[in-house]
Amino acid sequence: MKVAKLLFSDGNWISERNDENLDYHTAHLVLGFGTREILENNEFYLLIKRKFPNADIALSSSSGEIFSNEVYDNTVVLTVIGFSKSQVKTTQIDIDNFQNSFDAGSALMQNLEKKNLKWVFVLSDGSKVNGSQLVEGINKMRPADVLVSGGLAGDGNHFEKTAVGLNQTPEPNKIVAIGFYGDHLELSHSSCGGWESFGLERTVTKSHNNILYEIDHKNALDLYKKYLGKYAEELPGSALLFPLSMRSTEDDTHVVRTILSINEKENMMIFAGDLPEGGKVRFMKANMDRLTDAASAAANECLELNQNHIPKMAIIISCVGRKLVLGERIPEEVEMVMDIFGPKPIISGFYSYGEISPLKAFQNCALHNQTITITTLNETE
Repeated sequence: MKVAKLLFSDGNWISERNDENLDYHTAHLVLGFGTREILENNEFYLLIKRKFPNADIALSSSSGEIFSNEVYDNTVVLTVIGFSKSQVKTTQIDIDNFQNSFDAGSALMQNLEKKNLKWVFVLSDGSKVNGSQLVEGINKMRPADVLVSGGLAGDGNHFEKTAVGLNQTPEPNKIVAIGFYGDHLELSHSSCGGWESFGLERTVTKSHNNILYEIDHKNALDLYKKYLGKYAEELPGSALLFPLSMRSTEDDTHVVRTILSINEKENMMIFAGDLPEGGKVRFMKANMDRLTDAASAAANECLELNQNHIPKMAIIISCVGRKLVLGERIPEEVEMVMDIFGPKPIISGFYSYGEISPLKAFQNCALHNQTITITTLNETE
């Protein structure tokens, strides 16, 4: 297995790392994350196709690009992979062809052959697809011990539309899955938040999918404004500073849910993931040091999960909310990962509208918000 990475900006490839002299004409897979304005240009897709003529090309718009220990905007990051003993198979669907995101997730997994499948990497539209339902559908059809990770495409901080594409110019509504096959693949994964919970745990008493109306039989938006205090006047933007911790049942692990928008007229809040009735929630707040420390913890978890695993590459998918909250400190979380992994692994990734990663080792995947997720890969001889 050989891995390379490239950075595109202002019409040119401005940085490249290809330590093992990977022949781009024999590469099997190209993963690209970048600003939507570049990716939607068909000439850019053709540029990639000419450079990697025999590779499957999966592209996703982002809210920031990760290249080594730096975070960029208005660029495209490519990770290029050539396998010696493993294979990849790919599929793409359109959310408009399905009744709901659950059915889309089920179909996505059904499209992939299951024999020797080890990892499924998902890149999904981040505007129209319900990420919670998508992962439920994926989990329904996921074979035991198959790792599923990935993320929802981003659009900077515009929240207008997102674009994903497999072997084509990216466009809205698309969902891509890449299956990695073979007994020589070594994988690890992790996810960490670093947010602080505060206040009492409360119960969701009225909701519909990702729309929240009531907590403890009280209007959720009014309750939220009470807890936000002076930040209430800055909604919905200030909501990124105060996500919710949520678990569906008493036995579930907590996941983070962040607000996408509010509707003052109908007194409701719209979240990036579902909040089912009966679910338990707590308010959360940002702690800068804990957010960056979470990146270090996630990297350590990857190494602890498979102690013989020496990653050749790592894909970081982190939340746009973390990027906006950390501001100028955002490179710190990438640097934390690099400090743990060392200089050898090829590190890339993007900032997303939702992260997909298991809560427990190689078990069902979950939709996360405000979380940093890492997936690492190597191919043994």
